[in-house]
Amino acid sequence: MPGADEWGPVVVTGIGALSPNGWGVEEYWAATLAGRSGLAPVSRFDTAGYRAHVAGEVNFEPGDHLPSRLLPQTDHMTRMALIAAAEALADAAVSPAELPTFSAGVITAASAGGFEFGQRELEALWSKGSAYVSAYQSFAWFYPVNTGQISIRHDMRGPGSTLVAEQAGGLDVLAKARRNVRTGTPLMLAGGVDGSLCPWSWLCLTRSGTMSPERDPARAFLPFDTAATGGVPGEGGALLVLEDPAHARERGAEHRYGTLAGHASTFDPRPGSGRPSGLRRAIELALADACVTTADIDVVFADASGVPARDAEEVAVLSALFGPRGVPVTAPKTMTGRLLAGGAPLDVAAALLSLRDSVIPPTVHVGQSAFADELDLVLDQPREARLHTALVLARGHGGFNSALVVTAA
Repeated sequence: MPGADEWGPVVVTGIGALSPNGWGVEEYWAATLAGRSGLAPVSRFDTAGYRAHVAGEVNFEPGDHLPSRLLPQTDHMTRMALIAAAEALADAAVSPAELPTFSAGVITAASAGGFEFGQRELEALWSKGSAYVSAYQSFAWFYPVNTGQISIRHDMRGPGSTLVAEQAGGLDVLAKARRNVRTGTPLMLAGGVDGSLCPWSWLCLTRSGTMSPERDPARAFLPFDTAATGGVPGEGGALLVLEDPAHARERGAEHRYGTLAGHASTFDPRPGSGRPSGLRRAIELALADACVTTADIDVVFADASGVPARDAEEVAVLSALFGPRGVPVTAPKTMTGRLLAGGAPLDVAAALLSLRDSVIPPTVHVGQSAFADELDLVLDQPREARLHTALVLARGHGGFNSALVVTAA
């Protein structure tokens, strides 16, 4: 596989984000540096009969942000994605409709699709009859719907697709978009905005056995802590504008957040096989793709599942590659929850903002680290540091691993 120096760089010129602790990129970033959490008891339905009770919600009035014609045909997840896409394109100061046809495309990550929309229509089917089911059900629940709605709204007729690999898919789509840029598409919008906070999806999430049963939002999501009991789901994510540097320069792009320098994805072996996780191999391949070594990495944005066994697995890999406490590690997702396919793109956004501002965001709520001798976890307060290169990790339910290296502009 050619390295970054052979392919040429792909730069990030725009970011759009929504998260439980901040609306828009700068609000999210300010909240994250302040250690402000968006986790709270679920407000949209009664969780009394479920194992888990805490989530990171993004609540807003959709009519204040989107045309009325879009509201009947979109799930809450897609509405968030449309808002993030508009922010990312505005941040990049680009209108795809004004570019040559087929020169801008969209790739999004998804975990399942518009669960909330689907549940509502199924309820109508069984309680009232088929005449009460919306015709929009045919696509509003479908996992590629965010790609379709964004591409239609912004006239982005270039490459379009969707990847489903849970958390890891959020990094994989950035790599796929990078490939599209390198092979001739000047501009791509990529990332993930996800969310499935309704009784139907909540049942599916709790059946995974990875969600925390804690009711206290400050104690529910404690990755790498001795009291960790699982993860907390959330909704939101980030979309990034990726461009060929020459194209960005020619159109007068005002700023560049950084470069997507390297990526790799792997899959874990069969459970019980005795073979190690594929996470280490994903990191090594991503570093090789970026033409850097572990010594070049200034900070790691961890997957931080909150499941003790998986946390231990991640720490063992990082300690083996970087040495005990060999690199600062952070997990700002303790303030948002695990955003399914949107979580990793939001971590990439945070990594790029860290490089821009020379600061590592904190990991909140963690009290007693279970890995203090092995992991240099940035706790409670931001840490100022000279940063040039960051490693972002994501692992998806079922064995997916992904690693992405980003460098400063």
